[in-house]
Amino acid sequence: MSNDDEAWVERLREEIRYHDQKYYVEAAPEISDLEYDKLLTRLRRWETDHPDKITPDSPTQRVGDQPVPHLQEVAHRVPMLSIDNTYSIEELQAYAARTTRLLEGEPVEWVVELKIDGAAVSVVYEDGRLARAVTRGNGKVGDDITHNVLTMRDVPHRLRGDDVPPVLEVRGEIYIANSDFVTLNERQTSAGLATFANTRNTASGAIRMLDPRVARERYLRLFCHGLGYCEGLRSTTHMEFLEELDGYGLPVTPRVESFATFADAVEHCEQLITELHDLDFEVDGLVIKVNRFSQREQLGSTNKSPRWLVAYKFEKYEAVTTLRKIRVQVGKTGAVTPVAELEPVEIADTIVSRASLHNAEEIERKDVREGDRVVVEKAGKIIPHIVRVEKHERQGDPPPFVFPRACPECGTRLVKDEGGVYIRCPNQTCPAQLKERTRYFASRNAMDIEGLGDKLVDQLVAAGLVRCYGDVYRLRERRNELLQLERMGVKSVDNLLAGIDASRDRGLARLLNALSIRHVGNTVAAILASHFGSMERLQSATAEELAGVDEIGDIIANSVYEYLSSDDGRATIEDLRSCGVSMDAKTRASGSGALEGKTLVVTGTLVKFTRDEINELIRQHGGKASSSVSKNTDYLVAGEKAGSKLTKAQQLGIEILDEVGFERLLGSD
Repeated sequence: MSNDDEAWVERLREEIRYHDQKYYVEAAPEISDLEYDKLLTRLRRWETDHPDKITPDSPTQRVGDQPVPHLQEVAHRVPMLSIDNTYSIEELQAYAARTTRLLEGEPVEWVVELKIDGAAVSVVYEDGRLARAVTRGNGKVGDDITHNVLTMRDVPHRLRGDDVPPVLEVRGEIYIANSDFVTLNERQTSAGLATFANTRNTASGAIRMLDPRVARERYLRLFCHGLGYCEGLRSTTHMEFLEELDGYGLPVTPRVESFATFADAVEHCEQLITELHDLDFEVDGLVIKVNRFSQREQLGSTNKSPRWLVAYKFEKYEAVTTLRKIRVQVGKTGAVTPVAELEPVEIADTIVSRASLHNAEEIERKDVREGDRVVVEKAGKIIPHIVRVEKHERQGDPPPFVFPRACPECGTRLVKDEGGVYIRCPNQTCPAQLKERTRYFASRNAMDIEGLGDKLVDQLVAAGLVRCYGDVYRLRERRNELLQLERMGVKSVDNLLAGIDASRDRGLARLLNALSIRHVGNTVAAILASHFGSMERLQSATAEELAGVDEIGDIIANSVYEYLSSDDGRATIEDLRSCGVSMDAKTRASGSGALEGKTLVVTGTLVKFTRDEINELIRQHGGKASSSVSKNTDYLVAGEKAGSKLTKAQQLGIEILDEVGFERLLGSD
């Protein structure tokens, strides 16, 4: 065999490795499956004719021929420690304060990373070649699963490039994509075999298989996110490390970002949780890490966990049910959102009958169709969403859902966000948008206008009596027209007008929330109102001044600044000011101060209060309303069906109040 033959076959192997990288790691294939199979067949034929020239890292060697007799135990050169978990923003902030204190006030850059819900693994490369792969085990010793990891198409047998570290141990998570899991269960059903329950257990079981051919059929994939023992690493930060791994051809965890302040990192966490439906793999939380390796060394570890990272976890609950119908609804920003109407199912003590499908691309990507059996997930406070379709249970061949081209409310041709996924109605006077904005403006969290319910909002918009927020306050001038509306007698109209008049004095925080400024909800509105005190001061603030407020990061600051400086924003505020709407922060004069410095969590079903009402009372009396129980919680207010929060509070010895006890704490009868 000539040197030309050897050079040719090595180029062929490199070409196949390149396409493996594009398909399995970058999700950007450049050739068809048929073309790829032809390349692989050509290589197999050559290696059959030259068996002595087959190399261990050849793309043909991904599937072993024989099972291993048993799994060998291997000691980790650097222990695989666990991660401390937190379940609330308060616990995250306490972690950040401890970390900053240990670093003696040094500036810290924070990294936010997805916590992949799979099976932990250590993969070691020596002189650029895959030497072994080991499970976490007990953290000190794990099982050798090299034979199974070698079958994974996104794990390179040889690192890319010539200048690679002599020894590189990467830590990561082996997982199964939701789309692959659907295919896997379809295949199980076709073969008359039992289907798998979830992706995590299936992946965890597959990597411990003795026969690599079985593991190969499970569609296992890898995300790298951590560093073990290494010689010759060039990186000095986590972000550089991920970039270095990517250069070697290793698949790294996606959507990792770094932030200069912890407030920005937390804000990103909250936003990222709302976008989990976009992912094709399961996560069970987020991880926040110190970016610089030198600071990690300063922080060190406890016997159990490193001090330089923490997991922000949320409880996830799933159920399987039938999707009855897909409908679309128009929101207050014009986004046309598909919603799944479900056969009612209980998830985490709540009956769920609707789930968000978010956008047209998600319906197509997950191939969701009416009549399908679907897995519905509820994570934390996020509204339920569909994880995947149980295609192996699909009856017949139902037609794909066709997204409307025109707004279902006003008939305006829909447009897609440039560079985005959302489809919107661009008509600012669209009745559906106006209704949604007005409903939110009048809601209890916002201006709390007594008597202005959903059905009346529909009538007011349909009759042309309300076209903007200011029109709500001009309804007194149109009293006779109000009397002509359905179910609006003299008493109803007078009560409505009284409710509108009373809402003028709700204060700056309520008003900011009512305006539907992106990223501004109850908490952010209250922080801004407390800091600036008046709309005038808020309007004169720069984006930098806004970002400098505690718990307000760049994203929120820019959103608020853009709204307040826009023509529409200025016109809306001036119109409301001319209608006599108060734009100053309300003092806590009405509160007793009985909860000053106290943190309270409310859980379960309440009788006398809505959740928003009791949280507002907590704030009025000087307390802090939190969503999660921790050692920093002073009181838990528990209604019926309090669930896991009650159990945790009892374990921590936190004082538990019913609604009567809460009122007594405030000094009320």
